[in-house]
This record gives sequence, structure tokens and C-alpha cells, in this order.
Amino acid sequence: METVDRLWGLITANRYIEAAVIVIISLIAAMIADVIVARVFRAATSRTKTTIDDAIIDLIHRPVRVSVVLVGLWIATIRLELPAAPALVVNSSLKTLAVLVWSAFVIRFVSLLLETISRADGFRLVEPRTRTLFDNLTRVVVIGLAIYAILLFWNVNVSAWLASAGIIGLAVGFAAKDTLANLFSGIFILTDAPYEIGDYINLDTGERGQVTHVGLRSTRLLTRDDVEVTIPNAVIANAKIVNETGGRWPKERIRVKVGVAYGSDVDRLREILNDIALENPQTAKEPEPRVRFRRFGESSLDFELLCWIDEPVLRGRVLDALNTEIYKRLAQEGIEIPYPKRDVYIKQMPTTNAGKP
Repeated sequence: METVDRLWGLITANRYIEAAVIVIISLIAAMIADVIVARVFRAATSRTKTTIDDAIIDLIHRPVRVSVVLVGLWIATIRLELPAAPALVVNSSLKTLAVLVWSAFVIRFVSLLLETISRADGFRLVEPRTRTLFDNLTRVVVIGLAIYAILLFWNVNVSAWLASAGIIGLAVGFAAKDTLANLFSGIFILTDAPYEIGDYINLDTGERGQVTHVGLRSTRLLTRDDVEVTIPNAVIANAKIVNETGGRWPKERIRVKVGVAYGSDVDRLREILNDIALENPQTAKEPEPRVRFRRFGESSLDFELLCWIDEPVLRGRVLDALNTEIYKRLAQEGIEIPYPKRDVYIKQMPTTNAGKP
């Protein structure tokens, strides 16, 4: 006991020796904390079915170990009783290292959490295609807060920086208002998800095509002419969007209008139109096609053939095939397709004077 007291007195008598002992103890404590995290917590997480807790244990190793060492260095600095200027440099450096280590941990942890949530069912906001957006926003926020904290640690007056940043932000906002409008519209499109890559959409401005890319600034459509159209997101955000692939399935109903002459056999016409739709290999057999008698026209009985196609891209070729077959079958059956006719009556032939042209 006397030996321990004598050794302790020798250590406390010299502040440099005391600081060195504190550093050594902190290193040993860091190793012990690392073992506790690696074994005790790992044993607890091994009983769970999910793997996210194991990944968190892997991420937290380094921050815990470094934090324990930094705390030991900070206590050792206090025991050394350094002058004000060196003490400020050392303490600020230690705090800066701690902020950097834990900021990196938070970024990796949030990225892991977002990836896990995006794969789970029931989270509409965070999906695989929007995960990168939230990941980048997290990085910006964490890095911004880390820089702000580091400036405070080094006694830097951030008021002037914030004022300058505000003025610069206003200038940039006015100069790039269209770009910012597209950026925020892109964020809303990604979160609201009115369409996805591969969908066929129609805009009230006339564009129609398959979505090939959804970015923060613009959306790209591939038209049926194999022409890629790039539309700013601000335009799409304010437009009426018809998603042909949306709904309960990608199938789409097409309408073929048919007019026949008065006096035609309407029952036979129904059979012909139904048979044409069923015989076409590109029309869906479920739901079944149907024929509707719409109205009595001025010179025709107006019918409509309703049938389904498996995907919107087939609309043009199926309409072409149905119209061609309907025309041929009606001609074979002797069913007349009326068209406008005009009779011109001449009451009197114009007369010309003799000798005059």
C-alpha cells in the first residue's frame, strides 16, 4: 500500500508524468471500450433477425475508440496547465477531430438507415430512386453544421460569414431562379412520384413518350419517333400529366369509332367487331372487348369498339390493324360505311353574248 501511495505521489508531483499516465490510461480504456462494443453488443445483436444492428456496430467502433482517446488527451491538457494560446489550439484541435469523426459516423449511419428503409415496404417517401436525394441532403446539413461548430471552436466570428452568405445567396437566387425552380420541382417530382422511369406519359403541352430519366433539373422522354425530349421540371410541375402506365395495371383501353349506314344489321355488326378484336393477337383477351352503340348520327349509326392492349406502346399498331381489318370485313359483309355526299342542282346555264368572250 505504501508503494502505491509513493508511486501515486511521484506521478502527481510531476504534471508531465501525470499527463502521460492519463494518455496511457485513455488508450487502455479505448481498447476496453472497443472490446465491449465488439463482444458484448455483438452478442446481443446476433440474436436479432435484422442485419442493420450488426452494421451499426461496425460503424460505431472507430468513433467510440477515438472519442475515448480524445477525452484522455483533453484531461491531460487540463493537467498540464498550458498557457491560454497553446491551450486554445490544443482544445480546439481535439474538438475539431471529435466533430469530424462523429460527423462521418452520422453520414454513414443515415446512409445505412435510408438504404434499409428504401428496401422496406410501406415507406412511400423514401424509395430506392429517392434515397440518393435524401442522402445528399443529409450530407449537406451535417457538413454545414460541422463547419459551423468548428468555426465556433476556433473563436471565429461567424456573424460576418453568415451575413455574407445571405447576400451571396440572394444574388445567386435572383440570378439562377429558373435553375432553382427546376431543382425544387425535381425534388417534389421525386418525392410525389407522379411517374417513374419506363412510364408512358402525356403532357397538356402535347409531349408524349416513355420516361427514360428523372433528374433534379429535368425529365427526359423518348417519343415514338425515337427522339429524346428534355423537359424542365418546372414545366412538368405546372402541367397536367396523364400517366398511361399508371393505375392498377399497365393495360390501356383503346377506342375504335365505326359508323355504318342506316338500315345495317346492327347485331351482325356487333359480332364482326367482337370477332376482329378477339382474333387480333395484340389485343388483351381479359378484359373482354365490347361494342357500344353510341348515337344516331346525321348520316350514320355510330358504334365504338372498346378493347384493351397490354401496354401503351402498342396503341398505334393495334389501331392500324383493327381499322384495316374492320374496313375489309365490312366490305365483305356488304355493310356500307357512309361518307358525306353533296348533290348540286343547276337551275339555269349561264348565257354569253355573241361576239364577246
